[in-house]
Amino acid sequence: MSQTHVNSICPFCGVGCGMCLVVQDGTINAVKPISAHPISQGKLCAKGWNTPFGINKHNRITQPLMKKNGLFETVTWQKALSYIAKNLNTFISESGSSTVGIISSARATNEDNYAAQKFARAVLKTNNVDHCARICHSPSVVGLKQTVGSGAMTNSIDDVSKADVILVIGADSTENHAIIGGHIMRAKLRGAKLIVIDPRQTRLAQIADLHLQLKIGSNIALLNGLLNIIFQHNWQNGDFLARRCEGVDALKEHVANYSLEKVVKLTGVEGQKLVEAAKLYSQANAAFLAYGMGITQFISGTNNVIAVSNLALVCGQIGREGTGINPLRGQNNVQGACDMGSLPNVYPDYQSVADEKVRAKFSCAWRTNVPKAPGLTSLGMSNQARNGNFRGLIIFGEDPVVTDPDRNQVELGMRAMDMLVVVELFMTETAKMADVILPAASFAEKQGTFTNCERRVQLIHKAIEPPGEAKVDWQILCALAKAMGAGNLMNWQSSEQVFDEMAQLTNSFSGMNYAHLAERNGLQWPCNAEHPMGTRWLHTNVFPIGKGKLIAVDQVSSDEQPNAEYPFWFTTTRLHYHYGCGSMTRQSPLLERETPNGMLFIHPQDAVDLGLKNHQAVTVSSRRGYLETRIVLSDQLVPGLLSMPYHFKEAPSNLLTNDAMDPTTEMPELKVCAVRLVPLPDNQSPHPSSISNNIENRVVQ
Repeated sequence: MSQTHVNSICPFCGVGCGMCLVVQDGTINAVKPISAHPISQGKLCAKGWNTPFGINKHNRITQPLMKKNGLFETVTWQKALSYIAKNLNTFISESGSSTVGIISSARATNEDNYAAQKFARAVLKTNNVDHCARICHSPSVVGLKQTVGSGAMTNSIDDVSKADVILVIGADSTENHAIIGGHIMRAKLRGAKLIVIDPRQTRLAQIADLHLQLKIGSNIALLNGLLNIIFQHNWQNGDFLARRCEGVDALKEHVANYSLEKVVKLTGVEGQKLVEAAKLYSQANAAFLAYGMGITQFISGTNNVIAVSNLALVCGQIGREGTGINPLRGQNNVQGACDMGSLPNVYPDYQSVADEKVRAKFSCAWRTNVPKAPGLTSLGMSNQARNGNFRGLIIFGEDPVVTDPDRNQVELGMRAMDMLVVVELFMTETAKMADVILPAASFAEKQGTFTNCERRVQLIHKAIEPPGEAKVDWQILCALAKAMGAGNLMNWQSSEQVFDEMAQLTNSFSGMNYAHLAERNGLQWPCNAEHPMGTRWLHTNVFPIGKGKLIAVDQVSSDEQPNAEYPFWFTTTRLHYHYGCGSMTRQSPLLERETPNGMLFIHPQDAVDLGLKNHQAVTVSSRRGYLETRIVLSDQLVPGLLSMPYHFKEAPSNLLTNDAMDPTTEMPELKVCAVRLVPLPDNQSPHPSSISNNIENRVVQ
């Protein structure tokens, strides 16, 4: 039997590893790493190796489904699209465009995301478009935009190898970005100093030269403390600050309030370690700073990012090889979904919806008037639905019932809508709640591009046909626009046409096309007349906003604190063997064998104090919800702190997590809340959580 080999990009995290899809008899039989790929260099993590399980036909949705009397029935595309179009037109006519919206997908291509935001703005006439960056890196987009003018990773992944100091804060890269974690470990072995700032003793923390194991949520206090130490010892980069930054004196005066004694008390980190970390980072020739959702998922998320930026700017660790401010993006195309304008406040390339000139530009290009009113975030749409002010939503490839806080409120919002449409590969918990489900094509069944966390736009190639009647997202949106009477606005014939339209309307992508991407193994934006070969690192000579902005921020307490009723701190984590809501990785029997069930990590001393043994069944409850799971003893944690991965629908952490929000971005405080723990009887197994009214997902043929 003959085999075909098709080069593509891994569909999991934001690293963007190169993989070759091995096709036999119309099925992906295996994957192989691409040895010459500039990032992965012949390596894949466990998730990448198991890609075929997450896309092949088993359990895939292959036909449009509509719910009737609580059960899904297969229908034709024409019937499904006619139903959706009729309802959307009715909602807009009766209640206005503000009552409908789109949630796009960070797992879909740039072309799909460009089409989603265009459909929202040109067809639905609303800026109600968002995606999962809302609950991962929206504070990065907003915070870094304020301080350096761009919310993306400033440097390249291989700059890790050029750094003599690496600082990782609020990120567990060996679990979540394993190839980057490998780069960091190799850099450490060749002599780079490693500083890890994390409330858990992660694998990187165990090999670090310095592990600052701070109290959860005390990020700003620690970062301000480091800055105060740097200023006190005159370790700042005075020349860089004089030439390229403003606000130095005000920041210096502000952080003087964070004395060493105060910071030790607030963070729990030894003073000597703080001084040593400040000296190592500030005096490095090149210091690479990476951070993750342990910085962003707080009510102070935007200010946390600003504090990170302050540290890099004060030390001049930006604009050069081996340096930078580098947010590690979680999903394979979350950077691209942001770049494409799948956000309520920006068009592609972060052109503001509030700018009249920008609106005029897109109105002219799309030959229709675009909306002026600000859009709702994903959580805003759910909130408005609960209030009776939002009627119809289309969700592409996201599972907010499992991932968004708090689950009970998310469910209420979904139920309150007059119509919920879900475009998916598999029957997720959110899909079970839909009125209509449309079958989506996977990454292996489409042509397009992904943008990884280092801003590298890379081609993916169609290797197999979609199963059954599944379609590509942008094709679905074109068909739906036509059904709504607006087909002339979206009539592309190929993904390349979608990409070319986007590139013509943006500066950062104007020098890109499919042929150029194929020649160069991808290109890092900005790629334009000024940077025809792309840009390895940003802000070499100037920031887009002129001078970098140093902005004073203060420590903010978490919304919830432990008390007698809820005595434990609780945080969320990710596991190496799973990804997101688990809809793809949990199709793999190999990955399921490694971590088959939800779990709660607890320090051994806490288990002893409560009389618990390893793998014992327990209940965990917060002020919002309750679930049952099993404990796993872990000395990665400090006593008093529990952690739970969010991949498991049977034990969904978002039943517990807090929906208190960062006021700037509406980022919910997923990283910290308060819970209590009670053992279940010895002979009782954990009862899996489910959608509250036990919605059926059976399909009537």
